[in-house]
Amino acid sequence: MNAHSTPASPNVFPNAARQAFEQAYPEVPHKLVHALGDHPLMTLDALASLAESLPAQSVEYNASDQPLGVDKKPAATGIPIGETICTIETSRSWAVLKNVEQDPAYAALLAQLLEEIRPVIERKTGRMMKTQAFVFITSAGGVTPYHFDPEHNILMQVRGNKVMTQFPAGDPTYAPDQVHETYHTGGGRELRWRDDLLTGGKEFALGPGEAVYVPVMAPHFVRNGTAPSVSFSITWRSEWSFAEADARAFNGLLRKLGLHPKAPGRWPATNRAKALGWRIARKLGFTR
Repeated sequence: MNAHSTPASPNVFPNAARQAFEQAYPEVPHKLVHALGDHPLMTLDALASLAESLPAQSVEYNASDQPLGVDKKPAATGIPIGETICTIETSRSWAVLKNVEQDPAYAALLAQLLEEIRPVIERKTGRMMKTQAFVFITSAGGVTPYHFDPEHNILMQVRGNKVMTQFPAGDPTYAPDQVHETYHTGGGRELRWRDDLLTGGKEFALGPGEAVYVPVMAPHFVRNGTAPSVSFSITWRSEWSFAEADARAFNGLLRKLGLHPKAPGRWPATNRAKALGWRIARKLGFTR
């Protein structure tokens, strides 16, 4: 696609937002405000062009009227992705464009946003690693089913409204240890939904100019509002998050041996021993 110039904006996250982030990061979900506004990279035409330029593995889309819980990824609608985005008012679709930093203009925007909060991040969880960006385009009333993600994540609402319901990270009531272990050895991130879980969730209502921080592996689902939505997700990994992931994978290996391993500790636990165990096992080929 043709690169768009990014507007000069030294304070996309204002001082109050950065201060709130510093107090809560990395384990407490919270709302922020942002001044991304009507950014030219977030228009439907720009996103449709981007989607058509991305490799197939970087584009996922399906019908938007999904249940809260799904056993596997829903099937695509058959409507081309560019058309899906341009007609999001009527296509009743949900789409995610993954790793949009593959495009230089979106890479520059991601870098600009993360640079504003880099000092806080690196003071608490070390060097930012594997920085990525995702764009979500959703028809009115669409649902993103219950799942978790392995990254530290700020979801920025650009257009429309939605409500994200988050659940406590690391609590096996909401995401069983075995699901974590399977995910970190190649399984899916979808979670089994039960209506009785709802009482443990916290709702974050988002409109344009608002954002929510999602801790690593915090289970969540999203309900879109009565108009189409565009959201921009900026994510990063940390040495801590990678250690937690490797410790989960090592627990999966121990479970296959008939053991009942203790779940890794949440931040600031380092999980170094189990993470090292997984890395050695992988190097020796014991994970096949």
